[in-house]
This record gives sequence, C-alpha cells and structure tokens, in this order.
Amino acid sequence: MNAYQIILKKREGKKINKQEIEFLLGGYVKGWIADYQMAAFLMAVYFQGMSDEELTEFTEVMAHSGEIINLSSIAGVKVDKHSTGGVGDKTTLVLAPLAAAAGIPVAKMSGRGLGHTGGTIDKLRALEGFEVHLSREEFIDRVLDNGLCIVGQTDNLVPADKQLYALRDVTATVDSIPLIASSIMSKKYASGTDALVLDVKMGAGAFMKTLSEAQDLAESMVRIGTRLGVKTAAFITDMNQPLGRTVGNALEMKEVLLTLRGEGPLDLTNLCLKLGSCMLVLGGKEDHLELAEARLKEILYSGRALEKFISFVKKQGGSIQGIEDVELLPRAGMIQDFKAQTEGFVQEVDAFKVGMAAMTLGAGREKKEDKIDLAVGVELFKKIGERVKKGETLFRIHSNSEKKFEAAIELLKEALVISVDEPLIPPLIYDYITGE
Repeated sequence: MNAYQIILKKREGKKINKQEIEFLLGGYVKGWIADYQMAAFLMAVYFQGMSDEELTEFTEVMAHSGEIINLSSIAGVKVDKHSTGGVGDKTTLVLAPLAAAAGIPVAKMSGRGLGHTGGTIDKLRALEGFEVHLSREEFIDRVLDNGLCIVGQTDNLVPADKQLYALRDVTATVDSIPLIASSIMSKKYASGTDALVLDVKMGAGAFMKTLSEAQDLAESMVRIGTRLGVKTAAFITDMNQPLGRTVGNALEMKEVLLTLRGEGPLDLTNLCLKLGSCMLVLGGKEDHLELAEARLKEILYSGRALEKFISFVKKQGGSIQGIEDVELLPRAGMIQDFKAQTEGFVQEVDAFKVGMAAMTLGAGREKKEDKIDLAVGVELFKKIGERVKKGETLFRIHSNSEKKFEAAIELLKEALVISVDEPLIPPLIYDYITGE
C-alpha cells in the first residue's frame, strides 16, 4: 500500500477502504506523506466525491487522529448544536441555557470567529473573567453540576482536520461537500455527543449560497451522523440577511440577554425555539416538536433560561455585572448612525457585506492570529420588508477608529437596498432533514 495507489484509485472514481484511509491520514499527520500527495488526494475527492461508506469511514478516522472525549459519566442524552457559520448568529448562547433548563445536558466545544462569520467563544469573552479553557475534568464537572458548559476546542481535537483544512485553504478544495461534511462531523463525533442538531446556513452571508448546496451538505452530514450512531437532524436556515439586529461581540451579547429576557428579535427567538425543540426530541425529553416548542416557550418567558445562563457564567468565572447592566459590557469610543436618504421598503440587507463591515471595524478576524475588538460592530434598525422613511436610522456603527469607520460605512451603503416595491420576506427555515 502506498499514497500513489490510493490517489490513483480516487482519481479514477474507485472506492477506497478504511485501511487505505487510515494509511493516508495517519501518514499525513505523522509527516511521512507529503503535502503535495495529500493535495492531489483532496483534489481527487473534490472532483470524484465519496460514497456514504467512504465518507463515514473518512470522518471516523479523522476523529480518531486525536483525543475522543468520553462523556459517559454524564447521565442522559448529550445533545449538541452546530451552525455552519453566519452573520449575527448568536443562537448557541440562547439555545444552550434554554435546552439545559429543559433537562438536556449540553457539553459544548465552540470555535472562534473567522472572516465575516462570528464565533461563540469571542462573544463569551465580552463577559469579564469568563474562562473558555478548562481541563477535561473541569469541563465534565461543570456539566454534571449545572447541566451546561461551553469551552473552546482543544488542540488535541481532530488534529488531522486542522492540517487538512490548512492545505485545503491553499489548494482550492475548501468548497467540497464531502470535505466540509467530514470536517464538521469529525469534530462533533470526537467531542462525544450522543445527538446533534445542525443549523446549515444558506444565502449571501453563508458558505452555502444556494438551497441545493445547503441541502446536499445537510443530507451528507445527517447520513454521516446516523451511520456513526449519533442521532442527527438538520435545519436549513436563512442567511441572506443577518440574524437578529446586531453584529459584533459585545453587541450580540446584549441581544442574547434581551432574548433570554423574552424581549429579543423575533427571528432569533423563533430560530432558537425551533432548534431547541429538535434538541428536546433527540434528547428524549419530548415526543413531538410542537410539544417541545411549547415547553421551551414556557422556560424562556418564565426567566428560567436566563437563570441558567447566569449560573453557567458564574461557574466559568465570568462576571455577571454585564448581565445585570448591559452598559457595563465593552463599549466603542465612536457611535454614529447612518440614516436613510430615501424612503420605501428594504429589499435587501446583504449579510456578507454587513459581516465584512463588522470585520473591517475589528469585530472579526481575517487571519486566525488576528486580535478582535469586542466593543465594535453594527446595529441594524431595518430588515427586509420593513418600511423606511427618509432620515430614519438604518445602521448604528460602533467603532474605535475613524479610518475603519469610513471603510465600514462604504460597505454598509452597498449592503442595504431600498425600493418602492414591498418585497417578499425570505423564510427563516427552508428545510428540515432527519436521519429517519
């Protein structure tokens, strides 16, 4: 067995077996299979794809390239949620305490933001003192104690994926459904979850631009999860415009707190209820999505989800002063409104351009090593379908740099389109896919 033969088989569209996958990935991680050989294999996968069996085995071998987290000491069905990345997507911070308050153990490893998409770990850093790096024992103890813990991903989790992603990034193989699916699912499998709800974003601000692409990715991940023994379901949700009305870490934390008080934007609240309902069903707490949603509404509007969030923050060393008074969260030095020059209806709020504007302000990273500014970002006062009068505020920009502010304004001017015609409002959820 050698790398050349495996690359040739895949190039010819033939199926490779688990032993060949183990040889290839193991050799690459250990350094005796060269970058150029793995790059050739990735390009062969890009054009030839993988069967369900190949992809499941590829995912499993990737997961086993590092540590596999054992959550068996935590009673109950552990349910995780993963989003493929969006703009203004702060669902985890509402959803996790909501599900935990309903009795679902949530032991979650989350990532940092990169590019125009935000990261849960960055948002949590807006709470002074919050600790995102815990030992394995501390991580499990927090879940046992409180039903909820969110930490950053460890360096030992799926090292093969880290190496492959860096290579994909420079070989034009990032946008391959099998490679995206295996990257996501290998980390979820390694994190020890029993069940998984996927939020596959679709639209201008997402990696999947079309419904068919999003469906292909969602179906692929659901099949992988099911074959690996992880109960998996996927929602395809809209990312043509940002989710909620804030983009930027401290700003989004404020919106999370509003939502946990029952006062958040409808799109964010409704999406969290839908995703949470699925978590309850997969976790065996309810038999039907409708019953689960009714239960979650009661938990949300009674304040129990907020209580769980406060307890979660305290147990990970975070200050609750910013929760009690959101004005104590990081604040930018410059706050300025961008107002409408015309009237009509909002036709478009391009999520990608809004995300890029926030990144330009310093709310996101262009490279992994970039430092972010927790205070900066964008507030949206108008979304698709809403009426606009001349002089009304469209955006509020939070910045700590005049130069960055000017660059962000140019992007935001292009992001929002106003027309005299009332548009069709895009659905929040396009599809729901299960392994059944």
